[in-house]
Amino acid sequence: MKILIDVSLSPQWVPFLLKHGLEAVHWSTVGQNSAPDYEILNHAERHGFVVFTHDLDFGMILAVRKSRGPSVIQIRDQDVLPATIGAAVVRAIETARSHLDSGALVTIDSERQRIRMLPL
Repeated sequence: MKILIDVSLSPQWVPFLLKHGLEAVHWSTVGQNSAPDYEILNHAERHGFVVFTHDLDFGMILAVRKSRGPSVIQIRDQDVLPATIGAAVVRAIETARSHLDSGALVTIDSERQRIRMLPL
């Protein structure tokens, strides 16, 4: 699984996810930080990435588009650093892997995760 980390999350996520066997790249290394969310989604879909974000707009864009992809993982928590919520994120990715491969919106907070299949 290839994960594209949105600018709403720290580049610290790249080495953290790599350490857990997940291919990851931060958007700042492939696109402009000021790029609109739809451009990030389009890039992810073209290149086979799952978007990882703290921005709720991605789910809304998927719903409006009635898209089947790309999959999006969104964190809904205050502290979004890997040291705090990283273990929950890795568990959620492992649990939702087959859903993410098929097209899903996975929402994670420190207490639970929610999986919604695309299109929304």
